[in-house]
This record gives sequence, C-alpha cells and structure tokens, in this order.
Amino acid sequence: MKEHIHIFDTTLRDGEQCPGAAMTVEQKIQVAMQLEALGVDVIEAGFPVISDGDFHAVRTVAERTEKSRVCGLARCVEKDIIAAHEALKAAGDRERIHLVVATSPIHRKYKLEKSRGQIREMAVKAVAMASGLCGEVQFSAEDASRTEPEFLAEMVEAVIDAGAAVVNIPDTVGYTMPEEYYRLISYLKSNVPNVSRARLSVHCHDDMGMAVANSLAAIRAGAQQVEGTINGIGERAGNTALEEVVMALHSRPDFFSGAGTGIRTKELVRTSRMVAAMSGLPVSRSKAVVGANAFAHGSGIHQDGVLKNRSTYEIMDPEEIGWGATELPLTKHSGRHAVKMRLDALGFSVPDTDMPRLFELFKQRGDQCKFVYDDDLAAMVNTIHA
Repeated sequence: MKEHIHIFDTTLRDGEQCPGAAMTVEQKIQVAMQLEALGVDVIEAGFPVISDGDFHAVRTVAERTEKSRVCGLARCVEKDIIAAHEALKAAGDRERIHLVVATSPIHRKYKLEKSRGQIREMAVKAVAMASGLCGEVQFSAEDASRTEPEFLAEMVEAVIDAGAAVVNIPDTVGYTMPEEYYRLISYLKSNVPNVSRARLSVHCHDDMGMAVANSLAAIRAGAQQVEGTINGIGERAGNTALEEVVMALHSRPDFFSGAGTGIRTKELVRTSRMVAAMSGLPVSRSKAVVGANAFAHGSGIHQDGVLKNRSTYEIMDPEEIGWGATELPLTKHSGRHAVKMRLDALGFSVPDTDMPRLFELFKQRGDQCKFVYDDDLAAMVNTIHA
C-alpha cells in the first residue's frame, strides 16, 4: 500500500444527527467498540457540549477504546473546547479535538454575521487554545466547497500555523461535483505553503448522490483522510458511506495508485448490521456492499455466468466483506443452470430428459410469486415423477 488513507468515522456524531437515529449511551458504546474492531483510525464519538448524555458518551468511548483515536466536536468557542477536552481526557494521546466554523459567504452573511477577518481570527484563536490542551487538533471549514478558494487557502494556512494537524474541507450540503472537488483539493495542495505540515481531510454529504464519488475524487487529488458513516447515515440525505469508499480502494488499487486503508473488511457486514439495529435505520436491499441484494443474482444470464466464473458478474468477493457465499435466489428470471444446481444441492436426481418439463413448471410457478422455494422444487419433482 503506497498511501494510507485515514478513515474517520462520524456515525456516532453526524450519523446520529439523522432524525430518528439517536442512540442511547450504551448503544453508542457498542457501536464504538465494533468500529474499533473494524479498524477505523478515528471515532468521532459526539459533540460533548450539547448535552450531558453526549458528554458521557464521548467520555465513555474514550475510556473503553484502546486503539482508535477518539474525537469530539467543538465550535470555535471556549466552552465547547473545554467540554471536548474534559470528555476526551481519558483517551490520553489518542485525544483529538475537532473544531469547526463556517467559511462560505452565505454562512458568513446569514448565520455568523462576521467578516473574513473575524472568521480567521476565531479559528486561529480556537486552534491555538485546543492545541494547548491536547496533542492533536483538527479544524473543519464548514461549507468549504462554497467558499472562495483563495480565502479557503488563507484559512487552511492560518490554522496549520496555529497548530492544526488535520484540516478538513467539507462539502457540507452536497453541492459540489467530483471534478470540482478534485480541482479544489488540488488547488489547496498547490497554493497553501505549509500544507505538507497537516493532513487534508474530506467530509461529503449525499444531497445529490455524490458523496462517495466526491470523496474518491478528493483522494485522487491528494486528500489523506475520508470522513463518513457506516451505511451512509446522517443529516438529510446522509454522509459518505465508508464501506463503499473502503471497498472502492480495496477493489481498484490500479486506479488509486495503491492507496488503501487499514480496515478489516470482513467486519463490514457485521458493523453495518449493528449500526442499522442501534440507529433504527434499515439498510436498503440494493445498497452497495452491505445491502442484502449486493451479491444476489436473479437473472438467468447472470446466474449462469457466476456459476461458471464468479468474476463475470462480481467485482468483489462477498466473503471478504463478511457475507457468506454468493446467493442465487430462484425467480422467474432464473435459468436452467441455476435450477439444476439447486436441485442437485437438495439431493434430487432429475434426468436430463425430465428437465424441460420441470423447467416449464418452474417458470409457471415463477410467474405466480416473487421467489421459487425449495419446497416448490420438491413439489415439481414429485409432479413429473407421479
């Protein structure tokens, strides 16, 4: 692996901000322990200042975890920074305070009512304060993708000088397109004199379905950390689905110049199911990588190809992700090869001369229901042998 892409998981903070996804402290602890088992580099455990519950959850994650860095969010104000540090102290040298302030014209005018200079001053002061409290500080320029590039470059340079070890360039409202995001990260890499002293991170939202594509474009441009959530849960349309980024890098080292992660991919399905259960947000069957249909083939043409060579229709090995073997559910679209394979697996020896009649019965049954089950096949065998 030529470049290690750091995986920053914000399921417990940004993911939990999805309406209806709030978790109890104990649920957050269980998810955090599984995220550590998955091998994420950073767990953003919450926003300590917003409630006693979030403070307690962040503190407990900091106490219970052993390997992943633990992060707490804070606005660029003193009370937030102090709360974050108090909650994170138990993590020791794994502590990271994550500071955020908006930088785009629309946020400066309508939300903050502050000038560029005032925003820069807030950020620098906050980073300096947080750096005096913990070993690693991350700064996020909220709505960076709608910020003037030259001002964004000024901000990045200033916070790095103030002590930020990681600088995050969020696409907060899912506004940008992959080519634009690539150009923005490339611009910062070329126009921030001290950029090599910090790690550039990206945090994308999925309002137009571009979060994963934007994150991957940013990696190509030189970003070294990707933020996201398991199953892509989060505000509005959600965040970057980390499992998709991980498997894109895993499956296409040729395209990403060998960049990869330290994620234990066999834990992805287990982690996805836990997050779905704890958040109460089910995973769509057609969801990439972790959806129930991700490795299920219903078409006869596809089933025949997979039976002959899995790589004809599968670009990833389901067992590497934590699934079992490839599924070939029998439907009206299935072909003779898949039906014969299932009959053999069930122990039915059907002569080739009887297969046309059985397959005719199979198609009739398939037209009447969504799936043809083992009991249905057994009944068909009895019919042709009667």
